[in-house]
Amino acid sequence: MTTPVYAVGDLHGQLAEFERVLSLIERDGGSDARIVFLGDYVDRGPDSRGLLARLIEGHDKGRDWITLLGNHDRMFAWFMEETPRHDPHLLVGYHWLHERLGGVETLRSYGVEFDDRMRLEDLHAMAKAAVPTSHVNFLRDLVAIYQTPEVAFVHAGIRPGVPLNEQRENDLVWIRKTFHAHADPHPKLIVHGHTPVEQATHYGNRINLDSGAGYGRPAEVAVFEGCSCWLLRDEGRVPLEP
Repeated sequence: MTTPVYAVGDLHGQLAEFERVLSLIERDGGSDARIVFLGDYVDRGPDSRGLLARLIEGHDKGRDWITLLGNHDRMFAWFMEETPRHDPHLLVGYHWLHERLGGVETLRSYGVEFDDRMRLEDLHAMAKAAVPTSHVNFLRDLVAIYQTPEVAFVHAGIRPGVPLNEQRENDLVWIRKTFHAHADPHPKLIVHGHTPVEQATHYGNRINLDSGAGYGRPAEVAVFEGCSCWLLRDEGRVPLEP
C-alpha cells in the first residue's frame, strides 16, 4: 500500500491558513501524516514569525514534516547573514524590503519597524537582535527538493532536460517561464508552488499548489498516493486531474 504524502502550497505568513490546512490533513491522515511544505513561509502575510515558530515546533516534536526552501525564505535568510546578501536573480531596483516582496511585513512580525530614512546597517542590527537564532537556523536548513518514486516536490519548478539530481538551487526556488512552457513529461510528476494561480491546477506533467495565500486567498493542500492526487476540502478528498 502506498503511503500518502500531503503537500501544502505557499503560506506567506498566514498562520491561520496553516492551522486550517493542518486540520484538514489530520482529519484525512492523522497526526503522523507525512507533509511536504512547498516553501515561502514568510513575507506579505501578517505573521511570518508565528508561522516559522509553528513549523519549528513541529520539527522539534518529531512530526513527519519536510520543509522546502522558497525564494522568499532564502531572501530572509540571506538578509540575516552577518553582511546582508542581495539575491542577484531579482530585477534591477528590487530588493527583499521592496514593497512588492514582503520583507517589511516579515520584520514587522518580529516587532521591527523602520522607515526609508534608516540606514540598512542599523536596520540589520535591529533584525539581528529581534529574530531568534532558531528561526535563522531553520531557514538555513531548508531543503530544495524532496522526492518519492513517482513525484518530485520543489518550490518553483525544475530546469527541463536537466536530471533531478543535477538541478540548481536557483532554478528550484525561482524558475518560471522555461518550466511552465515545457509540456513534455518530466522524469517525475513535479509538484510546486511559487506562481499564484486562481486554484490548484494539474497540467499533466506538473501540479501548481500556490493558490495565492500571500494575497489573502485560501492556501491549498493536496494528498498524493503515487501519482494520484486529491485536494482536501471540508467535505473530504476531491480528485485533481489534468
